[in-house]
Amino acid sequence: MKRLCTALAIALALLAAPALAHKPSDSYLSITVGDTGVTGQWDIALRDLDFAIGLDADGNGEITWGEVRTKHGEIAAYALARLAVRGDGVACAIEPGAQQIDEHTDGAYTVLPLTLRCVAPPAQLTITYTLFADLDPQHRGLLNLQALGQTRTAVLGPQAPTQSFELKAVGRWAQFIAYAREGVWHIWIGFDHILFLLSLLLPAVLLWRAPGWQAVDTFRAAFVDVFKIVTAFTLAHSITLSLATLGFVSLPSRWVESAIAASVVLAALNNLWPLFHGRRWMVAFGFGLIHGFGFASVLVDLGLPREALALALVGFNLGVEAGQLAIVALFLPLAFALRRTALYRRVVMLGGSALIVALAGTWLVERAFEVKLLPF
Repeated sequence: MKRLCTALAIALALLAAPALAHKPSDSYLSITVGDTGVTGQWDIALRDLDFAIGLDADGNGEITWGEVRTKHGEIAAYALARLAVRGDGVACAIEPGAQQIDEHTDGAYTVLPLTLRCVAPPAQLTITYTLFADLDPQHRGLLNLQALGQTRTAVLGPQAPTQSFELKAVGRWAQFIAYAREGVWHIWIGFDHILFLLSLLLPAVLLWRAPGWQAVDTFRAAFVDVFKIVTAFTLAHSITLSLATLGFVSLPSRWVESAIAASVVLAALNNLWPLFHGRRWMVAFGFGLIHGFGFASVLVDLGLPREALALALVGFNLGVEAGQLAIVALFLPLAFALRRTALYRRVVMLGGSALIVALAGTWLVERAFEVKLLPF
């Protein structure tokens, strides 16, 4: 039994390990390989640059155009020291252009034009991306690579800093696999999505009989409960993921991320003071609608062309489900084996739910009021 307890603790740690607490910072890197050369554009959030190199010279909490302009050289040097591009294995020189400012849904960004000088027109590009890797392990670089009339996308970051791209025509199946891989990766590094799912899974091997939780008798009962939850969550986030990605619905990222944090708080609180203990699939469906907007942010921010949206939607969504099912497959057997122990009911279930409430409550305050309370 002690070994099973240890295994469950390790499983929970592994689920949380690759992710951090708050919404990740993003940059947007576009590269176009054309007949006349290779060009690009890199949009980097001013708030992230302020944290890294200091843009707010007078310390009044506001970053002005004048403050940014005096730092243009330092911004370019800092960014380009953390980006390397190789064409067919040979380093390409990267020259920055005149910077501008642009607004994204989550704030102001510096826009850094790029000219890449490769020895010859490349048939393969290898990109090494380490921007903010030492400051924020959850930072992502959203790559949009255009070559030969096709668009390739990728998420760059500390977990996958170097990626290679063949510039020859890519088949639909290869594109589908790439989007599915991004979906799996997104759920695995999304700490708030994982904790929401765990909040719903923790009571799956228990049954509420006032005044407390009791172990279910059969694995089938636990499996059926999990099946309802996962199905409801999948259906709900598929609806809003599609609506948001296709542009029918658009919500401010601050609202979405705050609502996701609130959903984690409420799902975990329901384990401590059960109100929906017999209808948790309804909770999964309702909050799954919100999480779908969070999933959609990746596809929307990648700037996919209209002709690629359907393929991206299907592949990314199936990838999310695969990542989600991997979590369920790891967690459920261990939880079922421990369901009758006081350790599971009191420490894992109640203690874990209380910890989730505390973490998600902090994220909610951070996201709603745009403050930083946690060091990560």
